[in-house]
Amino acid sequence: MNRVHPTLALYLGRHFIVSFFALLAIIVALVLLFDTVELLRRSVGATALEFGTVFQMAVLKLPHTAQATLPFVAMLAMLFVLFRLTRNHELVVIRSAGVSVWQFLAPPLILTAVLGLLNLALVDPLASMMYDSYQRMDDRLIRGQSTTLDIGENGLWLREATDGVGTVVHAATVHQDADTLQLANVSIFQTDNKESLARRLEATAGRLAGGAFELNGVWDMQPGRAAIFHDALKLPTSITMDTVQDSFAAPETMSFWEIPSFIRFSEESGFSALPHRLYWYSQLASPWLLCAMVLIAAAFNLTASVRLVGWTGRGVAALGVGFLLYFFSRFLYALGLSSSLPALLAAWTPAVVASMLGLAYLFHREDG
Repeated sequence: MNRVHPTLALYLGRHFIVSFFALLAIIVALVLLFDTVELLRRSVGATALEFGTVFQMAVLKLPHTAQATLPFVAMLAMLFVLFRLTRNHELVVIRSAGVSVWQFLAPPLILTAVLGLLNLALVDPLASMMYDSYQRMDDRLIRGQSTTLDIGENGLWLREATDGVGTVVHAATVHQDADTLQLANVSIFQTDNKESLARRLEATAGRLAGGAFELNGVWDMQPGRAAIFHDALKLPTSITMDTVQDSFAAPETMSFWEIPSFIRFSEESGFSALPHRLYWYSQLASPWLLCAMVLIAAAFNLTASVRLVGWTGRGVAALGVGFLLYFFSRFLYALGLSSSLPALLAAWTPAVVASMLGLAYLFHREDG
C-alpha cells in the first residue's frame, strides 16, 4: 500500500486542525457562558461577591472543563471534515484515485494523537494549577469554608479559623494508622483576631484523633512570656480523618507529571491513592480515546452520500454513540473508584472498546 501523497496529507490535516480549533473555540465559549451563569446562581448568598470575581472563577475553571470536551471536539471535527469533502465531491475523487481509508485517516489520526500528547504535556499542568486556584476560591468565597488542609511531600499544612482565632499547623511527616493520623516535628501557630501571633507550639511528635491534636514533648511559647515545656498537650480541632481523606479527593488539581510522585507518597504514608491512580491512568488513555472518537466518526460518515438527509441521520447516530461511550466511561470510572474494577481496566476500557468498534467497522467496509 502506497503512502498518501504529502500534498494530500497536508490538505486533509489542515482541514482537520482548522475544524478542531474552530469547534473548540465555540464549545469553550459556551462552557464559559454556562459556568458563569452557574457560578452567579451559586453565589447569590455571597453578597460581597462581584461579577468580576465570578467571571475570574469561571475562567480559572475553563481549561479543566475544556479538557473533558476534547473527545467530542475531535469527533465533531472529523464529522465536519467528512461532510465538507463529501459535499464538494472531493472525497469521491480522493477515493477514486486509489486512496484507502487508512491513508485517508492517517493525517487526522496523527494530528489527534499529537494534540492529545501536547494536552497532557503542556495544557494539563496549566489547567490543574488554574483549577486548584478555582477550588480554593470556591471553598472560601462561595462555600464559606474556613478550614484548608493540604498533605503532600512537604508534610501536612492545615489552617482553620474558630471564633476569630486562626491556627496554622505544620507537620514534617505524616502517616495514617487506622483512624489516627501520626505526626512528627509539629509546629502550630495561633493568631488573634488582629492576625497577630499569639502563641506558638513546637512538638516532637503528635497525632490527630478524637477531634484533637494530641502532642508530645511540647514547647509552649507566647509573646512576653517564658517558654513552657509540656510532656503532653491536647489541642481541639475541627479536622477529622474524614476531612483528611477528602483532601485527597481532587486529583484534577494536580499536574499529570506530579501525580506519580504523589501516589508514591500516599502509599508510603498509609493513605489510599486509588483516586489519583485511576485519574492518572485515564489521563494516559486520553490520547487513545481522542483517536478512537475520530475512528467512530469515520465509521459512521466516511461512506455517506452527499444527501443532507443521510448525513443528518449518520451524524446524530455518531453523536449518540459518542454520548453512550461517555456515560460508559463514567460508569467504569465509578466502578474503579469503588474498587469493583481494577483501576487500569476502568481507565483504559472505554478507549480500547471505542477504537475496536471503529476499526472493526472500517476493516469490514474497506477490506471485508
